[in-house]
Amino acid sequence: MITITAKVCRILLVGILGIALAGCETFVESTKDIVSALPDVPPRVDDTPLPPDWVQVTGYAPISLQSGLNRQHKILNAIKASKLDAYRELTAVVHGQHLAGSTSVQDMILQSNSFQGAVAGIIRGARVVKSYPVQDDVYATILEVDLNQLQRAWRNSQ
Repeated sequence: MITITAKVCRILLVGILGIALAGCETFVESTKDIVSALPDVPPRVDDTPLPPDWVQVTGYAPISLQSGLNRQHKILNAIKASKLDAYRELTAVVHGQHLAGSTSVQDMILQSNSFQGAVAGIIRGARVVKSYPVQDDVYATILEVDLNQLQRAWRNSQ
């Protein structure tokens, strides 16, 4: 009697597996039909260049506070300083700015309140648009960069 029950279980198990496998084959075939009926999808990565998305920043530096033997030397130093200030501004726009602050209160009286900002990052492809004096004692430099070009360079470096 035990052997008859085992045979019946085997037959039932084979029958159930056969029906299940037949159903899977139908599902796979119907999925293939659905996928083949879908319209062609454009490629996932579109390499067509986007129109430029320019970001401009301006950096400033005082002329009279620069070190130098004469006014011309101070102007050259101010030009360099204003360019670096513009790069700092551009880095803050592209990569963001880290801010850290602290506030001290004692006996419910504000003792001190301070904060610091810092930027870090690499900027490639920026160009100087203009470097010019502002009034008599300040030099300004305008930099610009194409954000699409930065994004492509970042993608290619990954």
